[in-house]
Amino acid sequence: MSKRNSQTAKTAARERLRAERERQAKRDKVRRQFIVGGAVVGVLALGAGIAVAVVKMNAPSYWEKAADQKLVAPANSTGTNGTSIEIGDASAKHTLKVYEDLRCPVCAQFEQTSGEEVQKDAKDGKYKISYTMGAFLDDALKQGQGSKNALSALGAALNVSKDAFVQYHALLYSKDVHPEETKDDFGSDAKLIEIAQKVDGLKGNKTFENAVRNGTYDKWALTMAKQFDTDGITGTPTVKLDGKTIENVQTMTPQQFTAAVDAQIGAKQ
Repeated sequence: MSKRNSQTAKTAARERLRAERERQAKRDKVRRQFIVGGAVVGVLALGAGIAVAVVKMNAPSYWEKAADQKLVAPANSTGTNGTSIEIGDASAKHTLKVYEDLRCPVCAQFEQTSGEEVQKDAKDGKYKISYTMGAFLDDALKQGQGSKNALSALGAALNVSKDAFVQYHALLYSKDVHPEETKDDFGSDAKLIEIAQKVDGLKGNKTFENAVRNGTYDKWALTMAKQFDTDGITGTPTVKLDGKTIENVQTMTPQQFTAAVDAQIGAKQ
């Protein structure tokens, strides 16, 4: 091989090597750009995910939104913003004030034991009953919405009639229906409507059912619960006759409850 051919071959080899290095450099550059671009996309996606999570975390809950709704008080409610429910003769000389929470098992015990006696005395004109319902157990138990939701449904029953309210109120506290304190059965609209089918005025009542499903009285339920708190009630059931608390009503027999009421009325005369 001549020196000329040998030199030409070397030059060609160096050119091929240079070209290959340039191609490799381009491939490496593209790969780095892809990696960096992917990292940026990943960071942006992560940031977007975090942003969405933060927005969701800070978004108002259903009941926070309900608090901003227009207040619709049920027909047959009384007091400021409808935060009292009066049962019995409005002209009765005495008032039995009853504070309850619909998830409260002790309230259920009181209603199952003395509820009928309470209603009988109201019918007999001994006193009128004024109910203010709370919803503190939803927060205290850190789960569920049964107290508020059942109160809203109770408002829908009150809107139908006072009799429907009385029957539905008793039914929600009944032994066969009232759930354990930690179970949020009353958080279900469907469950509340199902229970209501046992009340004559509510059975198949589409106005009642739509009010429950649409949360017509959700704002009212929150407003009443706020009144309950404003009244300084710290436990349920709390029962007051003409402003004076009747102690330990949850452990009384119906006869003992009537005796306590009669004694308190007698002391005022």
